[in-house]
Amino acid sequence: AFQENEIKLLTAEIERLKNFGCLGISPSLEGLRDENAKLKYRLNFLRKSLQEERSKTAKSMININSCLQEVFGAAIQAAYPDLENPPLVVTPSQQPKFGDYQCNSAMGITQILLKTKEQKVSPREIAEKITKNIPANECIEKVEIAGPGFINVHLRKDFVSKQLSSLLMNGVQPPAVGKRKKVVVDFSSPNIAKEMHVGHLRSTIIGESMCRLFEFAGYDVLRLNHLGDWGTQFGMLIAHLQDKFPDYLTVSPPIGDLQAFYKESKRRFDTEEEFKKRAYQCVVLLQSKNPDFIKAWELICDVSRKEFQKIYNCLDITLIERGESFYQEMMKDIVKEFEDKGFVQVDDGRKIVFVPGFPVPLTIMKSDGGYTYDTSDLAALRHRLREEKADILIYVVDSGQSVHLQTVFAAGQMIGWYDPKVTRVTHAAFGVVLGEDKKKFKTRSGDTVRLIDLLEEGLKRAMDKLKDKERDKVLTAEELRAAQTSVAFGCIKYADLSHNRLNDYVFSFDKMLDDRGNTAAYLLYAFTRIRAIARLASIDEEMLRKAAREEVLVLDHEKEWKLGKCILRFPEILQKILEDLLLHTLCDYLYELATTFTEFYDNCYCVEKDRQSGQIVKVNMWRLLLCEATAMIMAKGFDILGIKPVQRM
Repeated sequence: AFQENEIKLLTAEIERLKNFGCLGISPSLEGLRDENAKLKYRLNFLRKSLQEERSKTAKSMININSCLQEVFGAAIQAAYPDLENPPLVVTPSQQPKFGDYQCNSAMGITQILLKTKEQKVSPREIAEKITKNIPANECIEKVEIAGPGFINVHLRKDFVSKQLSSLLMNGVQPPAVGKRKKVVVDFSSPNIAKEMHVGHLRSTIIGESMCRLFEFAGYDVLRLNHLGDWGTQFGMLIAHLQDKFPDYLTVSPPIGDLQAFYKESKRRFDTEEEFKKRAYQCVVLLQSKNPDFIKAWELICDVSRKEFQKIYNCLDITLIERGESFYQEMMKDIVKEFEDKGFVQVDDGRKIVFVPGFPVPLTIMKSDGGYTYDTSDLAALRHRLREEKADILIYVVDSGQSVHLQTVFAAGQMIGWYDPKVTRVTHAAFGVVLGEDKKKFKTRSGDTVRLIDLLEEGLKRAMDKLKDKERDKVLTAEELRAAQTSVAFGCIKYADLSHNRLNDYVFSFDKMLDDRGNTAAYLLYAFTRIRAIARLASIDEEMLRKAAREEVLVLDHEKEWKLGKCILRFPEILQKILEDLLLHTLCDYLYELATTFTEFYDNCYCVEKDRQSGQIVKVNMWRLLLCEATAMIMAKGFDILGIKPVQRM
């Protein structure tokens, strides 16, 4: 609407400029031509972008809940024009007898009328008034008022059928989300010289999935790995490197086990006074950018990077490295900016910043002149807002960092880096991984579980499970390996993502590899079965595409209707997650879709066979199209969750 209005204004302006000569006004002809050319360029640009937007919107999957909210929003506005921000509550119905959706706004409006206007009106009376003002629309068949004032909504079958046909012809398209925004996601973030452990699993998996969702929705996403690649620990590592591999500048040191190397240097740092002094000197030389010490630092970082990349390759994770070292040159400016604006206090030689509402101040400079995590996190925040121009900034970091991050965000607001009404800065917190004893997940010896060991154990158990099911007898060696990695890594990811990230969750291979219930093993198996239905009926992709263009999806059977509606809830599920960043909602939806499909398949013949000969006598193509639509949505859901399905399992 905004673009259409601007086109009208620009067209009128071009006409006005054309008329200058006729009115006897003689401005600079060159200036007039320039202005006219600029306006025409802007007009053509707007027309083109409007055309692209319309084409994109035409293909976008319709969010039925949003459509109904618009309809009921207009009805409430017409019925009660004096009410400011009346409650708008539209949800899917839990039982078929209550229709397909419910509008439950009447109860809230009753309370508002009583409080603001002292009018006592029953919710049922309000519901009746709302229903009388429902505007003409393409989605609602009928509405009914139930109980004290619930409005039950029945969708039109031809509307649902049309949306399913559009899905089959255009593919799974993202819901329309408006202007393309820049999203920066900070996730994974292990420490150099330390191995990734089970604690890094959640940030890595959740962050990757969030990025995939925002990318699918059409946002410009920057995936950042905020590595711990700077700090005093590098002094002891470099000092130890010099002792162990004195020719490190010319011969690449064969550091096989960086974890052991780190532990050895830490032991020396804690017990050898001379080594400790040299470690501090190494830090000073590193921070002053001495070339030999920078080379040593880079060598240590490279060893870690290779180890991290093995895990990222297994889990199909994509990241851009931007560690703490990237922000070192910006620290001085951060301190100066806070000082210039009068926010800095000096406490025992430290420079600190108190943020209203937070009892613990940020330390932006230590008494020895060094910087802290607070300083680097402030520098990262400012860079992401000012240089990257992020509209949405998401930190996928454990719940233990909540107070620290909220303090940093509040400091950013206080100094004027962003306005939370315009820019969304969020901490997507998550709980810890527990063992089956409900304590922090550790090895038997009490050590933290290495992530690479966990992934290897997953591969072993997945293969054992496939062999138990005698899959090795029906799959080729290549198919068996593909099924093994799909199940192993898919189950580890899904077990994490299917739990509310705010809660701790119990890590159990037995539960995650179970092919019953809400697990990746069950969903992957269900998906391969759905994909096989058309193949076993000798229906290829071209035949399905042709049927999608020509067939009307009949939704007469109650199970067809239930499945059709469930498929079309996908955009509203994604929209909800874009708002609250809770990915378990998608897992719950995919499980509901798979179980709803099973109900449909058990009750509605897709392919009818002769009982004696087993020959196919009839193919109900509209039902095969429902199978295909289900598989398309499941495939896109898997893609967002970072799970790779296989053709045969």
